[in-house]
Amino acid sequence: MSSSRLLDAQSRGKGIAPEFLVSPGMLDVVSPSGDRGGMVLGSGMNGEPLTISVLRSAPTRMVVVGGLYLARQVALRAMATGAWITIATGRPAAWQAVMRAAGTGQDGRPSPLAQLRRLSPVELPRPSEDAPLLVVHDGGHVPQELFPPRSPWQTTMYVLPYLHPQATSTASSADLVLVQRLPVGQAQLASQIWRLPPQMAHQLTTLKDDQVIALGQNLWRPLRLVTTPGETQILGAVRRGD
Repeated sequence: MSSSRLLDAQSRGKGIAPEFLVSPGMLDVVSPSGDRGGMVLGSGMNGEPLTISVLRSAPTRMVVVGGLYLARQVALRAMATGAWITIATGRPAAWQAVMRAAGTGQDGRPSPLAQLRRLSPVELPRPSEDAPLLVVHDGGHVPQELFPPRSPWQTTMYVLPYLHPQATSTASSADLVLVQRLPVGQAQLASQIWRLPPQMAHQLTTLKDDQVIALGQNLWRPLRLVTTPGETQILGAVRRGD
């Protein structure tokens, strides 16, 4: 069954990445999509696999609104496609499971594929077509612009535990947004940020723990998260919280 690629109108056709190399250990954790450059995130209402193009030949902004489970799953799957991961966070303990999943190098040290950083400016690995970069910015509900995507093959993913009026600029400028269930008040704010009609705003309040809305320019796609046994061992059961 063919996958549906989740892209905004301006980036459609630019989301296909080359095949990246990844260790056999990571392949045991996540089975990447057969669609080159696409990352299977979940399934549609009819069970069809749905992919997102996170690693692209253009600077990309991505926002995840909800629990840490979803953000960590995206990070794991980006690593499974061969991406470099830099995680900037004020809660490093919450990301240790992802760091352990990256494994170790031949010298026994932690794999350079994933780096854990503080929430302060730092020199990033230089991304390229053969070595794309996902920067995870886990900086609270009003993130600072510490790692804006400035070059092709760099994606910065902002992890927002909830929507806040002061995060409107970050949310509205994203190329792709993944939203989990929101309380009524935050759904109303989401409606203002993305100009959603009432029925879409209401749908955000009724999502189950394993359901996500992918939205962007001309994009509104409900999906159900699909978790592999390897991911369950690392992240636990699918959940909205953390």
